[in-house]
Amino acid sequence: MTAKKLRVGVLFGGRSGEHEVSLLSAASVMQAIDRTKYDVIPIGITKQGMWLTDFHAEQLIKGEFVAGGRGKNLRAGDPAATSSAAVLAKGEAVLVPPMPSANSIVPFETPRNHDGPRPISVDVIFPVLHGTFGEDGTLQGLLELADIPYVGSGVLGSAAGMDKDIMKRLFCDSRLPLVKHLTVLRAEWESGPKNIEKAVDSALKYPVFVKPANLGSSVGISKAHDASELPAAMNEAARFDRKIIIEQAVGGKRHKAREIECAVLGNDQPAASICGEVIPAKEFYDYNAKYIDSGSELLIPARLDHTQVRQIQEMAIRAFQSCECSGLARVDFLMDPVTGHFYLNEVNTMPGFTAISMYPKLWAASGIEYPALIDRLIQLALERHADKKRNQYTKD
Repeated sequence: MTAKKLRVGVLFGGRSGEHEVSLLSAASVMQAIDRTKYDVIPIGITKQGMWLTDFHAEQLIKGEFVAGGRGKNLRAGDPAATSSAAVLAKGEAVLVPPMPSANSIVPFETPRNHDGPRPISVDVIFPVLHGTFGEDGTLQGLLELADIPYVGSGVLGSAAGMDKDIMKRLFCDSRLPLVKHLTVLRAEWESGPKNIEKAVDSALKYPVFVKPANLGSSVGISKAHDASELPAAMNEAARFDRKIIIEQAVGGKRHKAREIECAVLGNDQPAASICGEVIPAKEFYDYNAKYIDSGSELLIPARLDHTQVRQIQEMAIRAFQSCECSGLARVDFLMDPVTGHFYLNEVNTMPGFTAISMYPKLWAASGIEYPALIDRLIQLALERHADKKRNQYTKD
């Protein structure tokens, strides 16, 4: 007897500044997932927050969806040539409601004739959303309420992994090495910029990196080489979040930090991959360097000795655990090229997930190819959900 396929909802898009990156990641997952084991339900979220599935979701992933049904000639990814629309037994559908609300905590519904909506049956959700409203715990909370297993960290791990301020506090508590930094509220900057400039001058040395606390893919990040460049960098970061992180650059004015990355996989007993190194074509690994320019180099394995690799792997697992992560995370480090000291930069709980992104490439180099990695993440999601079902929430 043939085993029943699991129905996997691949959830992508979203309202964040990393919407296009999510489309690329989802397209790669849908191409590589083992169709002999899984039926795939594409679930897209537009930049306006509308939830779509089936044909409309496939339009979104191709960059062709427009509300009202008219396509446009844009393209953000290249999903599998075979349409996954055939997976749904009752044909095409747009999710109802278009935006989840307090009146409907189960967002995965498809219309039926004239009797109102019926739930789409999915066994697990693979959320390939990056940034705000997808990687920050909000979506994870919705899936917890709906009692649906999902890939990746839970509410706490996702929220901690998104907020660089909270993340750094957890790292500090775990005695992990961090660069000198300040956290500033947007309101503090706007009401007293001179006070913030003095605080930066007092606590840090230029150059500094200025970042929105809650965003990824280097969106909103600037490098201020001196005090004259700080206001523009602060204003740019303030566009994206109410909290702003100012970090002293590793290597100072004369040297550029080496950027080392390590992938972590697992739940209660996570494992770390071999290490990779990013050699940016530009001054630092910004959004354009990651997704548009082709000059940046991903070096796998990184040019590190065995002792350094073990040090990075041990710190990566500690960072993963300190943020209560599960499933997957990419842990990023900065290495001082002069002293050789490593500094923990951040944990990314839903890293770029195309077949050529660093996270899958690190695991491929460690012996787990991309399709097998997808399979393992789905199994980890089911294991975590089953473990959570053991919890008792009432006294009786």
